[in-house]
Amino acid sequence: MLAVSYSWVFFAAINSPCSIAPEEGEERDEAMSLKGKWNGEINIPNQPLAIEINLEDEQSGTISIPIQGVTDYPLSTVELTKEQNVIITMKLQGQLLTFEGKVKGEEMTGTFTQNGQQFPFDLVKGEKKEKSEDEEEGEFLSINTDNGILYGELETPTSAGSYPVMLIIPGSGPTDRNGNSPAFPGKNDSLKLLAEELAESGIASVRYDKRGAGKNQQAVIEEASTRYDHFVQDAQGWLDLLANDSSYTKIGIIGHSQGSLTGVLAAQTSSVDALISLAGAGRSMDEVLYDQLEEQISGDLLEESKAIIEELIEGKTSQNVSDELQSVFRPAIQPFLASWMKYTPADELAKLSIPTLIIQGEHDLQVKQQEAAISQEAKPDAEMVTIDKMNHVLKEAPAERRENIQTYGDPALPIAPGLMEEIMGFLKGHQFISE
Repeated sequence: MLAVSYSWVFFAAINSPCSIAPEEGEERDEAMSLKGKWNGEINIPNQPLAIEINLEDEQSGTISIPIQGVTDYPLSTVELTKEQNVIITMKLQGQLLTFEGKVKGEEMTGTFTQNGQQFPFDLVKGEKKEKSEDEEEGEFLSINTDNGILYGELETPTSAGSYPVMLIIPGSGPTDRNGNSPAFPGKNDSLKLLAEELAESGIASVRYDKRGAGKNQQAVIEEASTRYDHFVQDAQGWLDLLANDSSYTKIGIIGHSQGSLTGVLAAQTSSVDALISLAGAGRSMDEVLYDQLEEQISGDLLEESKAIIEELIEGKTSQNVSDELQSVFRPAIQPFLASWMKYTPADELAKLSIPTLIIQGEHDLQVKQQEAAISQEAKPDAEMVTIDKMNHVLKEAPAERRENIQTYGDPALPIAPGLMEEIMGFLKGHQFISE
């Protein structure tokens, strides 16, 4: 699978026949013991992927993955042995994906395998039991949207009285409110650490899970219907909530990666006093995406990618996509990509008249330093700083790729030295917070 920074897909909707048949010599009622809904997770380290397998009868079965907007995707085969061992397969882009494990009563556990990678899975028969809000740590707010309720975590200073508040917007994919994404190994907690540092400095914050992640797993919009403006509308909803709360003295935005553009667009139509862009792109997504692909592929695949991107810019879609490019350009995601590509972040940033700080990490592997320079050139009154040795997840990291990526899975690492100093200096300089 191509490792472009916005891609988060494990599965795609490819029709395949499904059969559920007992092993030779087995009784039918043994196979039928699988019938029903099975809910649980593929336990990707620190980022479990919620799934639902529905075995309707001995001839059919489907899988649903809310985090990706996948509903009732057909399985290929389901087999239950006399020893209660189960093997479930599904086909994806020429690959055979398997769930292989054991059934014990109402539980199914085992190993999920895709493209040589293996992760444990565990499922329980019956409807999924939702975790109650009482079981969640922290204080949560919510907003109503046309596509379900969204929850966000409020972090407040310990001091009494009124204080300013920042809306923290996460990056691409199903990234949670703490800055963690299944696209990367492990948990980094970058945005959680940032929120805690802000609280210690007298600034409240609200950070929220993207649709399909964390507390907002069930608020997904079907992939083929998702547009970039949905992200902007979500951010605007949070800003409206904060604007209607008189306890906040000022309202600001911190947008990380893709969240930078989301924040910029939301600020254009909302009451915002300051904006901070963390690792945000300056160029449009078509240019950034092509650069990413150029580093990974060549020849016919790169030419095909270029042709698809050009069609998307023109508002057209491509139905015939090579298997190798399905994870990036599958037909269902193309309308979303087109809706993202129509924005040039630097141009949108230039439309703002509020104080703006552009922050880029010296060792960011995903967003190059030129992106910050392009944004600052478009908005000359914006302040721009580069944080020494900071990577994409806001941690101090070596420039070498392997060691840099290792920090993505270490939540114990603090945010990079100098980051909070720059943020606080900017906010105090613009009277967002008093000295």
